[in-house]
Amino acid sequence: MDRRQFLIAGSSLAAAIPFAGPARAQSVAARVGYIPVVGTAPFFVAQGEGWLKQGGIDVAVTVFESGPNMIQALASGTIDVYVAGVAPLAVARSRGIDIRVVASTAIGENVVVSAPSLTRFFTAGTDAAAAFKAFRAANGKAARLATQPAGSVPNTTLQYWLWEVAKVDKSDVEIVPMGIDATQQAILAGAVDGGSVREPALTILQTRNPQIKLVAGGEEVFPGQPGTVVAVSGAFVTKNPQAVQNLVSGLVKAAALIKADPTKAAPHVGAALGKGIVDPELIQKALVSPASRFEIDPRKII
Repeated sequence: MDRRQFLIAGSSLAAAIPFAGPARAQSVAARVGYIPVVGTAPFFVAQGEGWLKQGGIDVAVTVFESGPNMIQALASGTIDVYVAGVAPLAVARSRGIDIRVVASTAIGENVVVSAPSLTRFFTAGTDAAAAFKAFRAANGKAARLATQPAGSVPNTTLQYWLWEVAKVDKSDVEIVPMGIDATQQAILAGAVDGGSVREPALTILQTRNPQIKLVAGGEEVFPGQPGTVVAVSGAFVTKNPQAVQNLVSGLVKAAALIKADPTKAAPHVGAALGKGIVDPELIQKALVSPASRFEIDPRKII
C-alpha cells in the first residue's frame, strides 16, 4: 500500500458517519478491542474518568497484539468497537465487513529506532541508506527490523520510510513481523537490529537502554501519518447512535485532559497499558512525548 492508497483508505472509512436518533435510557454494552499503545490513551482516560459510563456505555475490553489480528474478531462479530491503527480497516472493508471510523485518537505515532547493533552505523552525517549498507557490509547480512504484521500501520509506514523516503536498498534490510510487545522485547534483547515502535515502547526502550536511538520521527517516517482510530461496527452504530456520539464526546474530553493535565490522565493509561508493571512516570513521560500527538477529529487523517 503506497501513501496515496493509505490516505484514500482512511478517507473512505471516515466518510458518512451517521449520528442520529434519541438518547437511550438504558446502558449499552460495548465489546472493545484495542492494541497496547499510547495512541489508545483517550479511550482509557474517558473510561477511567467515568465519561463512558455517564454516556450509557458499559465497556468490556480485550487486548490484541496488532490491528490485523483484530480483523477476525470484527468479522465474527465478537467486538463492537475497534481501537487501533486505521490501515487494517481497509482490509476489513475489502472483506465486506461493515466498520466505520468515528474518531481518530492519535497521529504521527510510528517512529523508527535502532538497537545498539545498528546504532553505531548511524553516525553524524550518515544518511539511513548508507547506515544500513554499512551494517550489511560489516555483518555480512541485512539489518533485521521488527514491526507489526503486513497490513498494519507500523508495517506500512516503515516500508514507506525505508523504500520511498530513505531510499534504502531492499537487500540491506529484512522486515520481521511480530506483535507489539514482542517487538519491544526483541529490540531490548538484541534479537533484532531495530524496528518501528510507538509510545510507550519508545520511552521504555530508551530508558532501559540509552544506546537505542530514535532514527526517524513520525513526520519523517510518513508526513501526515494517520495512526490510531476508533471504529465501530455498522450494526452497533445503527442500533446505538447516541451511545456512539457519547463515546466520541468522551474521547474529545479525554484528549483535552491529556493535554492539560497528563499527570491526572497517566494512571488511567498505565492501568490499561502498564498492567501495574510499568513505572507510572514512564507512562506520563510517554504521554507528552513528541511521538504522542492526540487528535480526535477523523478529518485530520484524510
